[in-house]
This record gives sequence, C-alpha cells and structure tokens, in this order.
Amino acid sequence: MEKLFGTDGIRGVANRDLTPELAYRIGRITAWMLGQNNENQLFVIGRDTRLSGTMLEGALTAGINSVGGEVRQLGVISTPAVAYLTKSLEASAGIMISASHNPIEDNGLKIFSNSGFKLPDSQEVEIEKYYWQKNDNLPRPEGFALGQAFYDGQAVQEYFDHLKTNSASLEGLKLVIDCAHGAASRVAGELLQQLGAEVITIHNEPDGSRINVACGATDTADLQQEVLNTGASLGLAFDGDADRLIAVDEKGHIVDGDAVMIICAIDMAQKNGLKQNTLVATVMSNGGLDILAEKHGLKVIRTKVGDRYVLEKMIEDGYNLGGEQSGHIIFSDHATTGDGLLTALKLLNVIKDQSQPLSKLASRLERLPQVLVNQKVATKKGFHENKRITDAIKKIEQELGKRGRILVRPSGTETKIRVMVEASLDEDKLKEYANELADIISKEQS
Repeated sequence: MEKLFGTDGIRGVANRDLTPELAYRIGRITAWMLGQNNENQLFVIGRDTRLSGTMLEGALTAGINSVGGEVRQLGVISTPAVAYLTKSLEASAGIMISASHNPIEDNGLKIFSNSGFKLPDSQEVEIEKYYWQKNDNLPRPEGFALGQAFYDGQAVQEYFDHLKTNSASLEGLKLVIDCAHGAASRVAGELLQQLGAEVITIHNEPDGSRINVACGATDTADLQQEVLNTGASLGLAFDGDADRLIAVDEKGHIVDGDAVMIICAIDMAQKNGLKQNTLVATVMSNGGLDILAEKHGLKVIRTKVGDRYVLEKMIEDGYNLGGEQSGHIIFSDHATTGDGLLTALKLLNVIKDQSQPLSKLASRLERLPQVLVNQKVATKKGFHENKRITDAIKKIEQELGKRGRILVRPSGTETKIRVMVEASLDEDKLKEYANELADIISKEQS
C-alpha cells in the first residue's frame, strides 16, 4: 500500500501531489472514521497563508460535510492553535492545512484527534487503507442530514487567553519578531504587545506568495540584522505555521531549539517543574546538550527525528519538556504539540526572571562541531542496506573517535537523505566527511 503520511502529516506540491480530490477524500474518511463514535460531529479547519490553502480548505470542507460532519473554519491560524481549539471546542478532529517550513508551492494536511494530539501511526494507516480502496462505501446523507460549514474568526481569542496564562508581564523587553509571512503574521505582535513588550515586526504581511521565502525560522539573516540595528533585547523567528521558534540574541547570534530547550529545562528544574529532571530530544540534537544537562543533574533521552516521536516518548514515560533542534518544542503541561508562541513566552519569562541577556544564557551550551548535508536522491529506499554506504559509514565512525557520531536518515517530507556528522574535530574536516558520504549516497541512490 502506498503511503500518504510522512513524519508530519500529508505533504506535497499543491494541485499536483496534494490535489483537491485527495483533500476531499481525506475529509470524507477522517470525518467518518473519527466522528462516527463521537456525539459532537464538529471538525475544525485552519490554514496558513499559502496560496493553495483556500482551495484545499474548500475540498476538505466538502468532504466532511458530505458524510454529515459540521465544519468550523478558523481561517489563517497557527498549527498549535488548531490543536488547542480542537480539544477545547470538543471537536471530533481538527485539520491544519500547512506545509510548515516547506516552499510556497507545497502544502500539507495535519490531522489532530479530539484530544488535540496528532494522529498515531495506526490511525494514519487506517486512513490510508480507506483512501486506496477503489469503492467509496462511506455514508452519503441527504437533506437535513448533510453537514454545514461556517467561519469562526473569534476562536483565536480563546487561544490568546490560554497563552496569556503562561506568561508574566514582558515590560522592559524590546523584541524584533519575524513572522515569515505566515500564520503568526496577525497575532504574534499583538500578543506580545498585550503582555507589555515593545515589538518591532518584520515579514508580518500574511502573504502566501512569500511564506518562508528568505525569512522566518529557516532564514534568520534579516532578523539578526534588525536586532542589531534596533538594539533589541532579542529576536524571535517563527515558521510558516508558527509551530517552531528560532531565537536571536542581542548580539545577533542564532539561538536554536537545542539552546532554547536546555535554557528552559534548567529553569524548570530549578523550580522543581521538570518532571523526572529529564529532557526529550532527537538524535539530531547536538552532543553538547547532554554535557550541559549532566552538569545540572539532568538527563537527556533521544528519539528518532520528528516532533511526533518526541511527544510519544513524553507521553509514554511522563516527561513534560521535549523538542527538536529545529525549534519544535513541546511543553506538554500546556500544549499537545510544538508551539512557537508558547515557546517564545517560556523563553522570555526565563530571561525576565533571571535578569540575564539571552547571549549569556545560551553561551552555557558548548556545542560539539556538527555538519549537516541534505543530499537529493532519486529514491530513499534501501540505502541502509547498501553495502557501499554502510561500509563508508563504519569507516568514518572509526575516524571520528568515541565522542563523534554520524547519522544518516531519510527526510520525512522531501526526496532527500540527510547526513549529519558530529565530533570534536575541525568543522572543515567534518564537512569533508559529510560530503564524501553524501557523494556515495548520491551515486548509489540514483
């Protein structure tokens, strides 16, 4: 059976891979599968600013209505807001239309259960099974039994109120925020101003033709310069659907998800708020995270890449903080998914509480040099069984030594294989190793 779902929902080029016909079918299947045993046949749909968003929103809505489900369209809103409102409104499910940090031509569907969590693998497999069936035997109600749709632009205030309960006053902080022309464009600045901060916004026009283009969490050059130009306390960069955060300190240096996580973890532990004194990270997080955590009596547990796997581990063993180097950070006492705005508030409150600049807090994390190469390939299948590739990995691992490691994994959203090399060696040497392995992978996977 062909897979629809990657590590973060269904993604592809809109109107080619992710067509309105596909969205319609997914709407029908999701509404029937997740709504049939739920008294409240309500489904919420949000989207980022991508040009294809309204097309897919209409198709999803039609699919849900066609099996009798009611749709509340939230308009342009963040992924974590959809997750939160799905649970608070007691909806049967929520769907976010977004490809997160991907290019503008892409789009995606992220589905949340009535608990606000992303669907587990088992339910995604069930949806795929129904999707690939030739015959659509799902219900087709008529007359008054048909579902209806309506727009709700006020629900975001409930999400705002939720976020405000997680922050003290931010008076005295001067912030530059980069909204990536995405879902945070109309709300991030307003929220931070309501909490007392002085806010300068860039890339804050909700524009699907510019979403993530040379801006936001994936490209912080403009934010870094603006922080320096304005003498701001720090900068905050969100991605297209605002579920991740990358910060910039007052000196213009990037503070990534690893640094944000450990800053918050240490602060939570000092206040006896970090459950089991444990932080959940992925295999991509820098080895320096483990070293700093150990100095503070904390433990780091690693999962495979993907915030869904971080969350699964957190739920399974009762941890309450985890995330990724890319800026997906989950505070599970307050959210069911990564939330860029919530993460920003948590970080800003540590800065306020400790009266220290972000540069000083972040400097405690001494990173092991790390190089990442994303190699485009014709196919991602079978690379881990290719002898030439595995032999090359073993050879490089031996040369890196005990403190070094190498990670080779397929991208969950693109036709690429990612090569990460980390060790206490010169970065140029690490690049040499990474490019050597990437070249072999390119030839073997062509």
